Amino acid sequence: MPEVIFTGPAGRLEGRYTPPKTKSSRIALILHPHPQFGGTMNNQVAYQMYYMFAERGFAVLRFNFRGVGRSQGSFDHGLGELSDAAAALDWVQSFNPDARACWIAGFSFGAWIGMQLLMRRPEVEGFISVAPQPNLYDFSFLAPCPSSGLIVHGADDRVVTPNDMQTLIDKLKTQKGIIIDQQIIDGANHFFEGKVDELMAIVGGYLDKRLDAAAAEDDAA
Repeated sequence: MPEVIFTGPAGRLEGRYTPPKTKSSRIALILHPHPQFGGTMNNQVAYQMYYMFAERGFAVLRFNFRGVGRSQGSFDHGLGELSDAAAALDWVQSFNPDARACWIAGFSFGAWIGMQLLMRRPEVEGFISVAPQPNLYDFSFLAPCPSSGLIVHGADDRVVTPNDMQTLIDKLKTQKGIIIDQQIIDGANHFFEGKVDELMAIVGGYLDKRLDAAAAEDDAA
């Protein structure tokens, strides 16, 4: 898990990077929660997702958005953070030109940034959005959503109402050929306190299912 520093739109960005097991391994980018509410790349959920992808052979990068930790710049209400995420994905791709595809995983604010990024990057084959906040952030850009993915949220989330979440998921499901899996964790709040292990079991199981299906398609080709 080497520490890395790479160039972002507002200066240096600090990250942690695990190289892939093979040249053709997939890439995963992990995006952390809101920078102004204590969100960093070492957030427990972001940290656990990072290792989940690494254990499956991905080239994985998690990083601090501008103004967090040793990353330069200052908070930019999402616009600059989206540019940071695009620069981070570019950086990983520059070291992994033969990567088969990319995944994006984000938590809360990071989920909003990640879903904007996947709209701009056709190489993204899947996403994991943990506790997105459609009541706080505009998700109207998902028209339509270009990739299948997983949305996980807590039944006791007091930040996002069940109706807001369902409206987002129903909208995403309108795209033909796109499958949005929804998982609700009983007793979990917005931060999954005491429920991170359960969250990771769901996320890891979903990723394994997608990877198995992709391998089966490759074998049939």
